[in-house]
This record gives sequence, structure tokens and C-alpha cells, in this order.
Amino acid sequence: MSGIHPFRVLRAKPLWIANGVITGVLALLFTVFYVGANIDPVDHLRKLPVGLVNADHGADAGGRQINLGRQITESIKKSTAGGNKIDWKVMDEKKMNEELGKGKLYGALVVPADFTSATTALTGTATTGTPARPTLTVLTNQSAGSVGSSLARTATTQAAEGASLQVGKELTSQVGTGQEKLPAAARVLLTDPAAVTVEDGHPLDSHSGLGLTAFYYALVLVVCGMLSANVISGQVDHALGYTHNDMGPLRLHRPLIRATRVQTLAVSSTLMAGLSLLMGTLVMAGAVGLMGMDASHLPLLWLYSVCAIAVSGIGALTLLAVFGTPGMLVVTLVFIGMAVPTANATTPIQALPGFYRFLAEFEPLRQITGGIRSILYYDAQADAGLTRGWVMMAVGLAAAALFGFGMTSWYDRKGLHRIPVGTKPEKTAVAR
Repeated sequence: MSGIHPFRVLRAKPLWIANGVITGVLALLFTVFYVGANIDPVDHLRKLPVGLVNADHGADAGGRQINLGRQITESIKKSTAGGNKIDWKVMDEKKMNEELGKGKLYGALVVPADFTSATTALTGTATTGTPARPTLTVLTNQSAGSVGSSLARTATTQAAEGASLQVGKELTSQVGTGQEKLPAAARVLLTDPAAVTVEDGHPLDSHSGLGLTAFYYALVLVVCGMLSANVISGQVDHALGYTHNDMGPLRLHRPLIRATRVQTLAVSSTLMAGLSLLMGTLVMAGAVGLMGMDASHLPLLWLYSVCAIAVSGIGALTLLAVFGTPGMLVVTLVFIGMAVPTANATTPIQALPGFYRFLAEFEPLRQITGGIRSILYYDAQADAGLTRGWVMMAVGLAAAALFGFGMTSWYDRKGLHRIPVGTKPEKTAVAR
């Protein structure tokens, strides 16, 4: 007994400095990752993929064949040639539906088949009836992300409205003084002929969280793996006798079983792999069975869930084994701090600053979310994110194994054991 009161440690400057630096850095980093990534998505928007479809068949006007849909698509491409916020992808309707159904487009603008004929009909001289207004259709895609779909909708709607005004100027110029012969309603419509309608390009089931269930489900998998790694690491250390285990007022301690760092990591990883079967099953049962989340391909969803938890958990165990006590801070930054803003879920990668786009290339949550999105929303199509998810999980597992077992093996060879060899096991046992 030293006779020093426990509160005397508060006078120690190193205690305040060390904890102040750590907590301050964490606060700053989380602010940078979360707020910095999402503070201005419109300004950071670069090459958001949006479909541009001209299904217009054209029509005969004054003895010549015209196609206003072609003029509109060319005008939109030309008007945005100097900017790079929207990546207009000209394609046919079949290709557009395929791309929307894989989450590769955040929206689309469609010029319908009768656009030219409906537009030129406004220049007719009939004095009765209300002219039928041609339409331009804006398609959204919430399954690819609500913010990305909203950005695409805004840009596409503006492009459609601008194209309508441009067509109106051309029609007004062509009709000239003949406008006086047109019905009043037709003269009004002639200046802005097209109506812009908004439709869901890839409808989701009602229990899909407006396209966010994939992200939250993937986040649950990563958090389960990360937190379980912390629990398993502590319990394995207790089982080997390296640490005490406080259960309320009781302190439990087991006899010391000497294990190398490599052996300890192997035991922890094996336990994580086995328990991932349980956790993956319960996550899917809770989400689909209890909460009613819309999901298909359940066997595949279960397998993917188990593997995602296992890979995340083993990756976290690796960082804990290599970095020790600070490892949990590193795990939190890698799997949560840097991962959530770059998951391509709430904010699309195309609307992130360059640094965050770089992180998104390897951050585990983005890869796992892509695979879950493919299973839940895109009929488990391989090129809708599922293949990338599997490949990146395999790469992550291999990297974790090489880094973790490589570093712990080096620690062992250097004699950097957790308890010096000369320490007697009985001296470490404490009970109360």
C-alpha cells in the first residue's frame, strides 16, 4: 500500500496530456470525416452517371423529317460539355433499364416516342379543343442512394426544362406571324411546350427504407464484427490467464497459459469465424423475420452476412493484436470513422471530395454495402456490386492475415512477449 490517495493521480500532467491528445484527435478526425465529407455535395459533384434516352420517332413537318428528341439530347450534351458534374450517358431504353436495375445510374431523362409529333401538333390551326402537351420523363433511382438520386433529379429536371424552352423558341420562330391563327392555349404552350414528369425508374418494395436498408444492414454487420472483436480479444486474454475479468463486484482470474502472440491471434480468429455463423444468422433473422425488411435470395444473404462479420471481425482482431490497447481506436477509425461517410450510401462517391473518394476504394463498409445492395435491390446480379463485394472481402481477409500474423510473428521472434518468460504464473493470480 503506497498510502497515496487515488485522486492524487489527477494532479499528474502526463495523465491529462495523454488523454487530452487522444480524445482531441478523435474529436477532430470524426468531425473531418463526417462533416467534411458531406458539407457541400453539390460543389464536389463530379461525373454523376445519369442516363439520356431519345426514344422519339420523329415526325414530318412542312415536308421534312425532324426529330426534336435528337435535338434535345444533343443540346443537353453540348450545354454540359464545359462542366463535369453530370456524366450524361446516351443510351436506348433497354440499356437504361438495365443500368438502373444495377444501380449504375442515379437517374435518367427520357424523350418519349411521340415527342416530335405531339410538339408539332401545337402549331396546328384548329380552334377547338385543348392541345395535348408533350412530355419529358425524369426517372429517379433511390436504390442507388437517396442523395445521389435527388442530385440527379434536380440536374435532369433543369436540363429538361431548359430543353423545353429551347424547343419553344425554335417553334415560335418557325411559326412566326402564324401564331395569331393558333388557339390561345396553343400560343401559351408554344413558348414552353414540354411538361416534365417525374417517375421512379427502379421501384423498391415498401420495407426497403427508401433505399437505405442495404446501408444500415451492412453497417450492422461491420459493427457486429468490430465490437465482437473487442469482446473476443478480452475473453481470450482472460481464458489464457493474461487478464482479469471483472463481473460486477467480482474479479475472476484463470491460471496463466503461456501463448505466443501468433497463437493468441489464431485462437481469437477461430472463435470469431465460428461465432460469425451465429451473429450472421441472428442479424438476418432480426432484420427479415422480426422487423420485416424486404429481402430475397435469403441463403445468399445469410452467407454474405456471415462472411462480412467474419472478415470485419478478423480485421479488427488483427489491429488489436498488432497495436495493443490503441488498437481499438484504430479499429474505430477504420471501420466507423472513415467508413460511414465513404460507404456510397447516403452521399454518392461522385459528390465527395477527392480524399474521401480515395478512401472509398478500399474502406470495408463501402464494399460490403455494395454486395448487400445487389442482393436486396438488384436480384443479386454479379456486376451490380456483388462480385466487387466478394473480391474485396477476400482481399481484406488476406491482407489482415498477412499483416496480423506477420507482425505478431515478428514480435515473437524478437522476444516481445506479453509476459516476460521469467514471470511466475502464481504471482499474477489475484482474487477478491
